Amino acid sequence: MRKRYDFSKSEPNPYLSKPKRQITIRLDSDTVQYFKSLSQQCGIPYQNLINLYLRDCAAEKKQLKLDWAS
Repeated sequence: MRKRYDFSKSEPNPYLSKPKRQITIRLDSDTVQYFKSLSQQCGIPYQNLINLYLRDCAAEKKQLKLDWAS
């Protein structure tokens, strides 16, 4: 490997229309385990499943319904 590479003439990836943004999110271990087990069933990484679920919620403009009385 070279010690240095020249990226001055590099171009953005033309096939990447919507790049994903890395964030930190805290989830309950039960929630993570649920998506991990689901990912094993369907063969999709669990982080992608969480993203797909959240994207569906945003597309459908779903509202959170909480019932604290139960």
